[in-house]
Amino acid sequence: MDIAILAGGCFWCTEAVFQRVKGVEQVRSGFCGGHIKNPAYREVVEGRTGHAESIEITYDPAVVTYQNLLEVFMATHDPTTLNRQGHDIGTHYRSAIFYTNDQQKETAAAFVTSLTAQKAFSDPIVTEVAPASVFYPAEDYHTDYYNQNRQQSYCQFVIDPKVNKLLKKFEGLVK
Repeated sequence: MDIAILAGGCFWCTEAVFQRVKGVEQVRSGFCGGHIKNPAYREVVEGRTGHAESIEITYDPAVVTYQNLLEVFMATHDPTTLNRQGHDIGTHYRSAIFYTNDQQKETAAAFVTSLTAQKAFSDPIVTEVAPASVFYPAEDYHTDYYNQNRQQSYCQFVIDPKVNKLLKKFEGLVK
């Protein structure tokens, strides 16, 4: 098993997407990229910790590659908006790839460079590619949020379109 840490706005969204990817064994919502130990959600969303809402993905690289994960990641959030995703605004909603080793660093940097060269997005990619700091799991009530709360309007209007994009665009990667 290997670990990937990604931040693409609200972690409820990214968790819901990656829970449905073949080869992903576990997805944990939490915080990465900040400067204090053991941050609480309340502190992170107030912008006092420097952390991004992130997910830690435990995956089987024999089933799904790191490159595949990055492709899903970039297609299911907006990597061109600085410190926001839709109506979610703040540095804690920034787009980031937190690499855990040199191979991930090289893969992530090459992928962002390739997307930029291809002009895959009409605006410049602002996704941060940075070394992973300590990943801190979020409070339990954030775990499996989408699956437990699909009737809520945030899930229907914000998360459903991202999950549907995964299901249509990456059919071969879906569990």
